Amino acid sequence: MKKILFISHDANRAGGQIVLLQLLQHLKQRGVSMHLLLCSDGPLEDDFRALLPTTRLPRLGDVYLNGFLSQFLKILGFENYLKQRILERRWQKFRDYMMAQDFGLIFVNTIGSAATYHQLTFLTAPTVLFAHELEMSIKKFSDPSDMDYLMSRTNHLIVVSKAVANYFHKNYQYPHHQTSTFQIIDAPQILKNIEEGKKVDIRKKMGLPNNAILVGGCGHAEWRKGNDVFMMVAQQVIKRCQTKPIYFVWVGMNPNSELYEVQRFDAEKMEIADRIIHVGLTSEVFQYLSQFDVFALTSREDPYPLVVLESALAAKPIVCFDKAGGTPELVETDAGFVVNYLDETQMSDRIIELIENPSLRDELGQNAKRKVLERHPTIESVDNVMKIVHELCH
Repeated sequence: MKKILFISHDANRAGGQIVLLQLLQHLKQRGVSMHLLLCSDGPLEDDFRALLPTTRLPRLGDVYLNGFLSQFLKILGFENYLKQRILERRWQKFRDYMMAQDFGLIFVNTIGSAATYHQLTFLTAPTVLFAHELEMSIKKFSDPSDMDYLMSRTNHLIVVSKAVANYFHKNYQYPHHQTSTFQIIDAPQILKNIEEGKKVDIRKKMGLPNNAILVGGCGHAEWRKGNDVFMMVAQQVIKRCQTKPIYFVWVGMNPNSELYEVQRFDAEKMEIADRIIHVGLTSEVFQYLSQFDVFALTSREDPYPLVVLESALAAKPIVCFDKAGGTPELVETDAGFVVNYLDETQMSDRIIELIENPSLRDELGQNAKRKVLERHPTIESVDNVMKIVHELCH
C-alpha cells in the first residue's frame, strides 16, 4: 500500500486535531506508511513530528529576513517583493518534494484544510474527508469555492455524527453509499488520562471548598461554543441555589483574549464573579473533566465534540441543546438531558435537578460511559478507517 498524506489545518489542542493524533498513533502501530502536512502550527506540533514525517505548508508569514536587511528593503519598498520571491521558491521545492512522495491517498482532516487542499492540484490521489463541522464552522473556516473543489474530489466522507451526515447530504448532495458515520477515539488512553487526572484535587488547586459542586464547560472560547449562554445559565443556577457551593468552571478560555475580559466584566455585573472560574488553555484538561459533577454543553453548534465523549467516559451526566449538533444522539434520555435550543431556563432546571440528586447524576453518568464504550470501540473504529484506506489506496 502506498503512502498516505494526512492534512491538518493546524496543531492546536482541539478535538479534531487530538482525534487525528490518536488515529495516527494507531495506524503507525499497524505499519501504515504516512506523512503529515500541517497548514499551521500549534502546541501539538512536536507530538505530530515525534510520530511521523511532518511538513509545514509554505506561508508568507514564515518568511523572515534579518533585521537590517528587512529595514533597508522596507525603505526601498522591496521587502514584500523579496518575500514573495522567496515564498515562490519554497513552493516550488514543496511541490517537487510532495510529488516525489507518490502518495496513494490524501486524508483531509476537517474542512479547515479545504483551502490547502485546493492548492494541491498537482496531487491526484483519491481523497478521504474526515468532517467534524456543521454549517457555521464551514462558513467561518472555509471558502465556498474551496469546499466545492474538495467535495468534488472526495471519494469517501467520514462524519462524526448523523447530524453532520445529514448536513452534507442535504447541502452537498453527497451520496449515502460513500459516507461512513463514526467517531475515532482512543477510549483506553482517555480512561487512563481520567484516572491520572483524579490524582490532583482540583477543588484544592482552585482554592474551593471540598464540597464544591462543579458545573463544567470546556473548549476554545468563541460564539459557537456559547460562552455567553454558559454565563446566563450560571447566573440562574447560582441565584436559585444560593445555599449550595456551586461553581461554574470553563476550561480553555484564553486569559489574553477580549472574550475573557468581557466574561469577567459580565460576571462582576451579575454578582457571581466569585462563582465563575475561567481556566486558561491547558494540557491538564482531564484534571477538571474527571472531577466535574455535571458537564454543560452550551454550544450553539457542535458536531460531536470530543470533550463530550471524554466527559462521558469520566461518567459525568451531560446537559445539551437540541438542534445544536450530534451530542443529543449520545445523551438521548438516559445519559443526561437534552433541552430546547438556547433555552437557558430549561438547561438551568435540569442542572439544578442533577445537583440536588447525586444518585441521578451517578446513574446518568454511568450510562454515558457505557454508551461511549459500546458505540465507539477504538479498534473497530480504526478497522473502519483501514477498510476505507484499502479500498482507495493502491
